[in-house]
Amino acid sequence: MTQTFVHPYIPNTAPETRAAMLAETGAASIDEFYADVPEDLRLRTPLDLPEPLVAEQDLARHVRGLLARNRSTQERLSFLGAGTYNHYVPAVVDEVIGRSEFLTAYAGEPYEDHGRFQALFQYQSMMAELLEMDVVNVPVYDGYQATATGLTMSGRLTGRKRILVASDVLPAKLSKVRDYVRAHVELEIVPTVDGSADVEAVRAALGDDVAAVWIETPSATGVVEAALREIADAAHAAGAVVVVGTDPIGYGVLATPASQGADIVTGDIQSLGVHQWYGGGHGGFIAVHDEPRFVMQMPSRLFGLASTDVEGEYGFGDVAYDRTSFAHREEGKEWVGTAAALWGIAAGVYLALMGPAGMADLGELLLARTRYAQQRLAAIDGVRLTDSALHLREFAVELPVPAADVVAALRAQGIEPGVVTGERTLLVCVTEATGQSDIDRLAAALAAVVAPSPIPAEEQNRCDALSDNCKEETK
Repeated sequence: MTQTFVHPYIPNTAPETRAAMLAETGAASIDEFYADVPEDLRLRTPLDLPEPLVAEQDLARHVRGLLARNRSTQERLSFLGAGTYNHYVPAVVDEVIGRSEFLTAYAGEPYEDHGRFQALFQYQSMMAELLEMDVVNVPVYDGYQATATGLTMSGRLTGRKRILVASDVLPAKLSKVRDYVRAHVELEIVPTVDGSADVEAVRAALGDDVAAVWIETPSATGVVEAALREIADAAHAAGAVVVVGTDPIGYGVLATPASQGADIVTGDIQSLGVHQWYGGGHGGFIAVHDEPRFVMQMPSRLFGLASTDVEGEYGFGDVAYDRTSFAHREEGKEWVGTAAALWGIAAGVYLALMGPAGMADLGELLLARTRYAQQRLAAIDGVRLTDSALHLREFAVELPVPAADVVAALRAQGIEPGVVTGERTLLVCVTEATGQSDIDRLAAALAAVVAPSPIPAEEQNRCDALSDNCKEETK
């Protein structure tokens, strides 16, 4: 950042240009622009780049070498979740989103639209039906951003600053959301009890300065919040908004947040027909009721039926445009940003294929698989569930040995047993792609690692006859 090298195609690398920009912003150095980046995230050494590659084929070979180091969940038995899930993606989803009309049209602009607006309107409509909400946006970057936006909306709606976090949130999501909202609102963690929200503690923390209660369901450990209605009623009585972060995969069978009092429902659509893509396939949704005070706070794009230049003619296009930073520029509530529109089309195709009956069957299967996996692992000597709540797709177990050791041992057998969340805690995820035999294999492998090997009978007899130290020596 302090080098004086002038790049031939980047004019702001020239020292005089940098100096002028710093003078205009009032900053003493470029380092001031990175003051909010934690020190442990800063790279104080040069990038680890290869030697200059002089030909395209050399670059291609280098990139192929990097990609070859990856291992997908198609190659290994995976129980990894924590935000990115191995759900089945029907072949027709890939076929549709691979079409050039959808794949290459940036955000579906009118001058090159070939049905993209209509496809996204249909996605919004099906998501609204699934969530029992009225208005759903064109997908934003990911569920983290969607939830952060929902929380900042609550601050604008109420004019308040404090937000109560009533559920366990994935650490990465909590970090991203806190960074996004901290200029507008403050997050206050209300510790959970037995994996679920502590309703009485939430009630006690409510006040006339609380903008929203933020509930994650399923939570970071897969807990389905059972007291959402109670929390929503208490929040509304205090004049606060209820923001729910969720995954829509279970709402073919579970009661929706909207039916239990949620005002703003947010989350990620990766589970709905989007591959894991090594953690990159994400899109965020924001859903609200058809109330102007909520709709007009949404910063992202909405597609619907709109009039054209021809009287009496209608087509699919942006609606309530005056909400957006497109209309207000620097005076906008939030920036619209680049939509993850392709994933919205993928989710729309997926929902159209599944239908209400398919989503109900899937939800029941996920609940059943989750419970079966819980029972199988909890039956292992020394392994216990961390809570007694209802879980969808994910749950945590306490192990009698370090979780990292379990991961290393099972990874050597081609099994990814879960995500380490504590020294002896493992977060395990199952989906419809995880069969009963897969769960049985995990249980057997885990039992072999954590259960102590029995002492042979002859050794036990010898120990009984000798001193108490003998058992330790045998170990």
